[in-house]
Amino acid sequence: MKGKFPFPHWILKTPVQVFRTELSENGEPVEELIFDGLACYDEKMRQKLDKERRLVTLSGKVIIKDDILPGKLIEGFVRVGGTDRIIFSASRPQHPDGSVFSTELELA
Repeated sequence: MKGKFPFPHWILKTPVQVFRTELSENGEPVEELIFDGLACYDEKMRQKLDKERRLVTLSGKVIIKDDILPGKLIEGFVRVGGTDRIIFSASRPQHPDGSVFSTELELA
């Protein structure tokens, strides 16, 4: 069974901006806009353990069609409705043929 699942475009209703944060040569944070468009935003609060086994409360999840930053790590923040939320984790679910279905960002 090879092929691609159709992405449900009707769930993309919330305008979001995704910023990637990197450190410059001077050690200052530099923000780069990597996505500006519609996404599926879920405000459901969740609790998850981080790497150090501490309990972290997540403030929501953003699902964006396709891969917004191919081959690179996504770190930074998401601006939803004028509020900045830090990216806790990012995942890229795949189609059966190996291509990326969506980008899912969990927000702290």
